[in-house]
Amino acid sequence: MERHFDEELTNLKQRLLKMADWAQEMISLSIRALVERNPALTEQVFEIENKVNHIEIEIEEDALRLLALRQPAARDLRLLTAVLKIDNDLERVADQAVNISETALHLLKEPQLKPLIDIPNMASIAQKMIKDSITAFVHHDPELAQKVCRSDDEVDKINEQLFRELLTYMMEDPKTITRAVALILISRNLERIADHATNVSEDVIFIEQGKNIKHHIQEEPGHLVA
Repeated sequence: MERHFDEELTNLKQRLLKMADWAQEMISLSIRALVERNPALTEQVFEIENKVNHIEIEIEEDALRLLALRQPAARDLRLLTAVLKIDNDLERVADQAVNISETALHLLKEPQLKPLIDIPNMASIAQKMIKDSITAFVHHDPELAQKVCRSDDEVDKINEQLFRELLTYMMEDPKTITRAVALILISRNLERIADHATNVSEDVIFIEQGKNIKHHIQEEPGHLVA
């Protein structure tokens, strides 16, 4: 019985890995569509989204079934609840990539406002955060998860810098407002992707150490879980 349960957990983890791979690919394609000014790439993003949506439902159903049938306790309970949360976070990452693609399609109808450096940089960091957070989950690596959480600060910093730069464009020339706002929205989409990767990493730390670090709760006494 225990062996069968472990096999089912392993299967869930493998499908989360596949889901994370698709999410990373969607981010890459959406940013490439923007940078290369190639709207055709957005169609691939929309196609992958369908696969992500299907696997999200499958993972959720199987995780809920295991919760109901096995009624796990302690660490296994934390693991299955984390699977449900990670499943949701990865689906939202895919949604953000779709948002980027949709905004890119509008932007590509206009002349390029500025060289795109910060946004591809943010995307690269966010993709690595997704990859590392899932790797930390599969390999029970809280140290890697902590590293992902620290990377979120870097994404936030770039997002803030880009916002200030684009605000300057809009103040100097109102004709740039539509394009500048679109880039701000894409930057925020990437910032939210990084937040979702951070959520996954926080779940890993909770699973492995029984410690809740959301909102710096780890700094407060009495928050260790058996």
